[in-house]
Amino acid sequence: MALITNLPTDLLRTFIAVVELGGHSKAGAVLGRSQPAISLQIRRLEELVRAPLLMHEGRAILPTPDGEALLSYAREILRVNDEAVGHFHRTAVAGVLRIGLPTDYAVAFLQKTLTAFIHDHPEVDLEIHCDLSRELHQQLRSDGLDIIVATIPTPRMPYLSRSWTEQPIWAAAEDFRAPPGRPVPLGAHPEGCDYRGRMLSALDSVERRWRIVYTGPGISGLQNAVLNGLCVTALTHATMLPGMRTLREDEGFPSLEPLRIGLLYKHPRLSAPGLQLVSDMVAGIETVGSGVRPLPG
Repeated sequence: MALITNLPTDLLRTFIAVVELGGHSKAGAVLGRSQPAISLQIRRLEELVRAPLLMHEGRAILPTPDGEALLSYAREILRVNDEAVGHFHRTAVAGVLRIGLPTDYAVAFLQKTLTAFIHDHPEVDLEIHCDLSRELHQQLRSDGLDIIVATIPTPRMPYLSRSWTEQPIWAAAEDFRAPPGRPVPLGAHPEGCDYRGRMLSALDSVERRWRIVYTGPGISGLQNAVLNGLCVTALTHATMLPGMRTLREDEGFPSLEPLRIGLLYKHPRLSAPGLQLVSDMVAGIETVGSGVRPLPG
């Protein structure tokens, strides 16, 4: 029988801290270890996986391709480990958590998860910030947010814990009929929104004229504009409302490119309540369908 290699969680925690904090010294300061001790743990982990995990690019320390692969596993291993420890230790959960969400996820299935968390943990203060994905990524990098759900351009990104695909659909009022010979009236979030970009690319691909007639940052305003017949837009199944219908390709609305969505957080900086909420969000995400998958895939 082949021997199974076990990856100690303390080594994985050190590896994640070095990558996400940008160096051995910063990781040591957070973990309470000296720089030589951090270096020794990284070497031990590399011996266990039989691959180099870190490389230098100028003054920056970056994961190698093997390091990128291990990061995805390491985050999930530590999340489950910390969830199990929290269950048996029954540690009091308290503090402030700053969550970043795109507007459609703020009003769809994650809202239930957040509401349940607030009910179960009244001692935790949640601050929920809705914005474009690019802004959420920036705020996570600068420590302005603790956990975000946002679109991601590639399957592997820093701080990524889970990813899944979302299929946008063309939405219009039930009685909407595209005016013949005239540009398609579009409703959209502000410039930089991934849904907006996909709508314009799809219509341009079939050389169909369009014009933006409604722009707003909130999902409810966009939904109302659609229901009132002012415009059509791209929504998800979770944000379709009664009184709306899906526009078809034979009506001149080509299929929209899928979106890749991710749940991201900085594990070394996340508090006990943050780790608990991540576990709750993962459970909520996994109820939405087969498009959700753990990383790596």
